[in-house]
Amino acid sequence: MTTSSLVNTVADLDAARVKMTGRVAVVMTMGALHDGHESLMRAARERADHLIVTIFVNPLQFGPNEDLDRYPRTLESDLEVCARAGADLVFAPSAREMYPDGPPQVRLNPGPLGEELEGASRPGFFHGVLTVVLKLLQLTRPDLTFFGEKDYQQLTLVTRMTRDLNVPVEVVGVPTVREPDGLALSSRNRYLSVPERTAALALSAGLRAGADTAAGGGSADQALAAAHARIEAEPGVDLDYLVLLAPDLGPAPAHGPARLLVAARVGTTRLIDNIPIELP
Repeated sequence: MTTSSLVNTVADLDAARVKMTGRVAVVMTMGALHDGHESLMRAARERADHLIVTIFVNPLQFGPNEDLDRYPRTLESDLEVCARAGADLVFAPSAREMYPDGPPQVRLNPGPLGEELEGASRPGFFHGVLTVVLKLLQLTRPDLTFFGEKDYQQLTLVTRMTRDLNVPVEVVGVPTVREPDGLALSSRNRYLSVPERTAALALSAGLRAGADTAAGGGSADQALAAAHARIEAEPGVDLDYLVLLAPDLGPAPAHGPARLLVAARVGTTRLIDNIPIELP
């Protein structure tokens, strides 16, 4: 296993970037890397000559009552993951390096979709996400960027941003990586106690119940009802939203491909998940 070069400044990133020839991919993370992140890196390596991984806990996307200070910082083990997955370069800047003048006065407006679902529960969240994503795209200048489908609304908005603003990068979605029991991998899973982790399985079980109902010929309403029934049967889960929408997160179609998305709090930890379904 080779090591990945680590840079912490924009100047050092630029010096390393100009030496890269061929196709360059970037995977953006906030650290606390797990197998889901590694799957993104491996997918990127298959399609690119060079891979840059960014590790930056972006303060812009944390609300006043959210877990910025509590968010895990595990740089040493993160670098091991990056090296194992074949990353050439890791960019791990400080907040001062990314925002030298303090919190940026100019931020991207994510549009109507950015104020729904996660955006409704976490006001300003996608303003911060899209601002840092665009900034990192400008700094790394990749041909491709890879995002996990677990954060499906984020993937949808990043894709829309690059299309609407003519950002010259291909956005690639990578399927959600799950534990053997179905729990979607997330850096926040480490906050769950053993009973909470068991309760959290209701999210993926509910999504599967909805997908199975649709696969068996059930309508959109029936699929959604089946998912609700399974999730709401778990007393340890406080449901935020459970919605059935089109793949682009517009209104649900009468038939064909759709997306079932859920967010819930288990204990003090907020979790999200989603699954593609096919409506008959």
